[in-house]
Amino acid sequence: MMTLDANAQTLQYALDYLARVIQWRITSSFHNQEQQAITIPQPPHDLLTAETPLTQFICKHQLNTAEQLTLLIALAPHLQADFFDQLITSQLPQAGDYPQIGGWRGKSHRGFLPTGETILFIVAGNQFSDRFRLQQLFHNEHLFVRERVLYLEPPADGEPLMSGKLIITQDYIDLFTQGHFSSPQFSINFPAQRISTEMEWEDLVLNTQTLDQIHDLKAWITHGSTILYDWGMKRKLKLGYRALFHGPPGTGKTLTASLLGKYTNKEVYKIDLSMVVSKFIGETEKNLANLFAKAESKDWILFFDEADALFSKRTNVRDAHDKYANQEVSYLLQRVENYDGLVILSSNFKSNIDDAFIRRFQAIIHFPLPSSKERLQIWQMAFPFQVELAEVVNLWELATTYELSGADIMNVVQYCCLQTLKRGDTVIHQEDLQAAIKREFGKAGKIV
Repeated sequence: MMTLDANAQTLQYALDYLARVIQWRITSSFHNQEQQAITIPQPPHDLLTAETPLTQFICKHQLNTAEQLTLLIALAPHLQADFFDQLITSQLPQAGDYPQIGGWRGKSHRGFLPTGETILFIVAGNQFSDRFRLQQLFHNEHLFVRERVLYLEPPADGEPLMSGKLIITQDYIDLFTQGHFSSPQFSINFPAQRISTEMEWEDLVLNTQTLDQIHDLKAWITHGSTILYDWGMKRKLKLGYRALFHGPPGTGKTLTASLLGKYTNKEVYKIDLSMVVSKFIGETEKNLANLFAKAESKDWILFFDEADALFSKRTNVRDAHDKYANQEVSYLLQRVENYDGLVILSSNFKSNIDDAFIRRFQAIIHFPLPSSKERLQIWQMAFPFQVELAEVVNLWELATTYELSGADIMNVVQYCCLQTLKRGDTVIHQEDLQAAIKREFGKAGKIV
């Protein structure tokens, strides 16, 4: 059976079970009939044995009946728009207001949408002790909130906490229906883009000391969970890992982050700090909260490029702007420190980063401009096989004469390749290289 068909069948089992529970609850609560069963109906065998994402999630986290029902109540409107309306009107045909069932109506969606009160009614009825236990499902330490599976939106001031809207995140709707998490779209609410590379470690030319530190970082990604959980160090060490990449532009910082993700099978997201930092007080914290909330429990690598914009040294407080700027740095420090995955900060200058951050990095890795020998290696690897170099071109002379970064060299090669295509040949001449190098130095305000 195709994956989507299997998912659909499991979800139909789930809705059938939830419908049976709701009918049982309405009958016992509104029709003054003695409950046919003392305890709530239990999940069917088919729901707990299928090889589908919903079943695997339930079994992996050993969800009890109340947790399973809460998950299904949140999921139901996304599977069948009139699910709750159909059940309520069939069991309670007389029109009326039933506050004990909770619920709300959306702006576009015309069906019944559940609230926390809906869960209390279906799962606990009028049993106070069961109701109190259900409220614990929405505490920060519970799986649902901790891994951002589902949550209650805060209600209006003064209204009961459980009257908040029950929200299941799109990530888990996608997982249970499509079979996988969907990659988030770049937006003001998620100011990050997934980055990847077709290059290999062999394409990354760095000095030995930098490479050794990167291999140490790769070792933590691979074996960090063993140290924390299998070796029992979780109570002694902070979760997650924080690294600083510093050095001039074009020296391989972004490529290294991409390669770390590629070879450890982790998604890497590059954060656009221009969208995170807001001129409006409090908005920066909100943007960061959205970002980390999305990333938590996904084991993503977060790459803050040009991190100086937000991680720079805090200022002495002279006015309200300074006060809130310092608050932003403090908030970010807390979120980075509590993130359970790998966070990489990239900066041109280590000295720009706030000292409070420096103390918390497990790795500080310098990416210097390549040496002459390293530049020669980059030059030798840079050209496509479709072109040839004129006899007078001396790559060693280029490597020793011009202090260029790896990115600069690739820009030179790109320019030279375009010149050959414009001429209709495949030979790169010394004049092409000289012109391209002059362009690169010009961009940096330097003279050849």
